This record gives sequence, structure tokens and C-alpha cells, in this order.
Amino acid sequence: MKPLKHTLNTLALSTMLTLTPALAQAEEWKFALEEIPGSIMDAYAQEFKKRIEGQTQGEVNVRIYHLGSLGTPTELVEQTADGIIQFTNVSVGNLGTIVPESQIFLLPYAFPSDSTAMADFLGNSPLIRQELAKDYRQRGLEPLSFYSQGPQVWTTNKPIHTPEDFSNFKMRVMVSPILLKAYADMGASPTPIPFGEVYGALQLKQVDGQVNPIPAIEEMKFYEVTDYLIWAGEQELVTNVLAGSDWYDTLSPERQQLIEQTMADMQGFIRDVVATYNQEKLERIQQAKPGIELIKLTEAEQAAFRARTGNTHAAYTEITGRRGEQLLEQLQAELAAL
Repeated sequence: MKPLKHTLNTLALSTMLTLTPALAQAEEWKFALEEIPGSIMDAYAQEFKKRIEGQTQGEVNVRIYHLGSLGTPTELVEQTADGIIQFTNVSVGNLGTIVPESQIFLLPYAFPSDSTAMADFLGNSPLIRQELAKDYRQRGLEPLSFYSQGPQVWTTNKPIHTPEDFSNFKMRVMVSPILLKAYADMGASPTPIPFGEVYGALQLKQVDGQVNPIPAIEEMKFYEVTDYLIWAGEQELVTNVLAGSDWYDTLSPERQQLIEQTMADMQGFIRDVVATYNQEKLERIQQAKPGIELIKLTEAEQAAFRARTGNTHAAYTEITGRRGEQLLEQLQAELAAL
């Protein structure tokens, strides 16, 4: 029996030694989000994690970090560019000081107002997939995916139908020069506040309203401290999934292809998630606060706000120079061809 026991022990040790290098080679990819668990971004990250870990058979472990755990959205982007985080999913509005050209997505009434058309545009536009990607790479960022979370909705403490209704109205916006200009042009007093502090600012009347898609409004309970949901039709909330260029360039072509193909395959998945979340979370808001008033601006009312966007477009080209002019020209040409 002793020789048999010795043989089994030797085999067990040999197996452990054989497995140890494989275990040591497992990669950990950090994926940081600006939203909470249960959000659209979380659904995207969880699906990406499932697909990557399954296709690499455990060679890669994707670890997800939610709102606030690794810093502000701007800090997440900076850490991604530095290779500290492998992926981050943030709203384009948080890139204003890092990739100014990306703020083209924040120009009011510049993109399709239909969610399906907007999703198709984000997935197929040469402007986004080729030209704008160059501007990201110049800042050390690899743009891997763009998707919309749905229409932007104003949550306010009073009804807003005209630019005049925005007089002396403090609207919380992301830290973006273009958003600040856009809401000033539309008549409001834009006030940048970190996402995690918006509820308290609304509750304490430090701001009079904020703008986000319905899922974020429900998840962060903004409806509890406001009385109106207003669809103005000015834009959808575009988010992007980024990697650091330096880190990404160290990956093998096979790993890069795996990431790119996985995210391409997830376009249909995230479209369905966004549609479902927007519908179900609006129903939850109405159930939780039956008295909340829903307002959709008429075409004439939207036109009054749209008429004020010329200065916002001019501000974009002032910030981005000739490059911004080129991007705007290409955007208008692509939209005209749709």
C-alpha cells in the first residue's frame, strides 16, 4: 500500500505543478462603469464578462467596478488611458476635457431622434468608426463600442415648454463645455454636479432639474425629488466603451479580434436591453409616483429650442477648430444620405 500511496501523492503533486503555470497566466481585465449595479452599463459589462470568460475558457477574468468604486467618470477615463483599468464605459459627456471632438454627440437636435435610426448610425457611421476614432487614439484611448441609452429626459420641478420657462432655472449637467453652452443657449443656468451628488442637489434645491435617460432617472430615484418628466427630443445619451491604446496594442491580434467581435455581436443585445429598460423603468416610476406628470414637447415647442442651437454648434467648432468643422461637415453629409 505504501508504494501506491507514494505514487498517488507524486501524481497529485505533478498535477498541481502542471496546473499552477496555467492558473498563474490567467489575466484579469478591470471593467469600470459610471453607473450602479442593475443599470444598462452593468447589463452590458455582465454580458461582456460572460462571453469573454466563456470564450477564453477561464484564461481571462473580467472584474466589474461600479459607480464611485474607482473614482469619478473622468478619473476612470484617465486610468484607462494609463492602463490601470482595461475597460471603462462612460457617457460621452464626461469626455469633454479629454477628447473635445467627442462632444459632437452633445449638440442638441443634431442626430436622429428615432432610437432605431440612432442605433444604426452609431453602429455603422464612418464618422464614428473611422474619423472620430483617430481623435480618441491621439489621447491614448481605443474606442471599442458606442451605444445609446435612450432619449434624454428632463426631470424638473416645474413644467418647461419654452426657452423662456428656463429663465433662472438651474439645470444639472455633466462637466462638458458643450453641455454648459447648450443649456445656456436654450435659456437655462447649467450647473455641473457629479452624478452621485445629483439626488441630494435636487432634494436641497441646489438645482431645479437634471437630464438623463429614463433608466438612470429610475435607478437614481431622481423622480422622487422632481415633479415632471419632459421629452424635449434634443438628443439621446451616447456612451462609449473604451480601452487604453497602449494596453490594447500589447494584446495579440487574436485577443483584439475576440474583443472587437464580442462587442460587435453585442450590438443587438444592448439595443434590446435599452428598449426594455426604458419601457419597464418608466412604468416603475409611474407606479412609485402616480402623480408625476409626463410632458412631450410638440414639434413647434421643439423648434423654439432648436432655433437656439446655432451658437452651440459654433462653440463646438471654436473648441475643436478646423478638425471640428470637418467632423460636423461629415456628420451632416452622412445624415443627409440616410
